[in-house]
Amino acid sequence: MGYCMSSSRSALKQQHIPKAVERLERGRQAAPQVFERLREAIISLDLTPGTTLSRTTLATQFGVSSTPIRDALMRLEEEGLVEVFPQHATVVSPINLTLASQAHFLRRSLELEIVRSLALAPEPRLIARLNGLLAQQQALMEAQDLEAFEAADQAFHRQLYKAAQMQDLWMLVRSRSGHIDRLRRLYLPTPGKIQGIVRHHKLIVQAIAEGKPDEAQKHLRDHLSGTLSHVDEISVQYPGYVRR
Repeated sequence: MGYCMSSSRSALKQQHIPKAVERLERGRQAAPQVFERLREAIISLDLTPGTTLSRTTLATQFGVSSTPIRDALMRLEEEGLVEVFPQHATVVSPINLTLASQAHFLRRSLELEIVRSLALAPEPRLIARLNGLLAQQQALMEAQDLEAFEAADQAFHRQLYKAAQMQDLWMLVRSRSGHIDRLRRLYLPTPGKIQGIVRHHKLIVQAIAEGKPDEAQKHLRDHLSGTLSHVDEISVQYPGYVRR
């Protein structure tokens, strides 16, 4: 399969799903929860490309039957996050650059129009909410809490969709973003990356608040251009993680 990772790490990943992934909520169907937790583990790289997912082991760890596991893995396969080899294995897929580029195009196209529409009719309450999220990001950046920062970053963009009454499109973008999100997770620790995200967010909010749609679009375009432009160095640093 061409995945480059140490045998000891691969063996560990085959046997262990993070505890946070295992807990299921009562009163909700199991399959969507298993899907959500496995998806987050894949995107956060707790489950790295090449990790073998045993249905039997997953069923035991989540405390469910094989049916919710099967349904969750089918949904992950639809998003291209796992590859199913019938009668053999289910494996976390490498990052697919074609799918990452498509997700980037979709998100950029939508968000350029969203920030433009918001800047054409600035709403003070929205600006206050965005500034609150910026303050949270600033604090997390200073604390170097990458996981929480990533969640705050997503919350910032989700707020833009909500303000434009485009929440369903946010869900569409999220369902297509598994590969680009994994690239971002790999690149996020790079020195200056988090600072650049915060700086771009501030410029976007400022342009919206001042009613400058062209500037808002410019800063958003700059903001979303970062990760894909560094694919070569990501591929060198994490061999076997990226499929061209």
